[in-house]
Amino acid sequence: MDKVFIKDLEVETIIGIFGWEREVKQKVRISMEMSFDISMAGKTDKIDDALDYKKIGKSVVKLVSSSSFFLVEKMAEEIAKLVLKDKKIAELRLCVEKPGALRGSKSVGVEIFRCQK
Repeated sequence: MDKVFIKDLEVETIIGIFGWEREVKQKVRISMEMSFDISMAGKTDKIDDALDYKKIGKSVVKLVSSSSFFLVEKMAEEIAKLVLKDKKIAELRLCVEKPGALRGSKSVGVEIFRCQK
């Protein structure tokens, strides 16, 4: 299956379990790889036959920026549910990172893989 991806989408949001994290917006980084058959778009060169990654990106930004999750695990699950509402996407690999969450590391986070049911 072909893949359409969005890498390192940065969004500011409330995320975390500590008191200060509930008061200050932090940056999260989101990357996703969506299984989608691009062959029709490759033949027709028409946007209607392609996966609208801009629309997906904007909907993810809207969800995340207006949320206040305690855990990146919950954030990842909600993003996955949102993205997989598009039934043309067969599978989703999603990575959610919190840069600077652990001193000495570039980032920490989770990666999940979800399929259409």
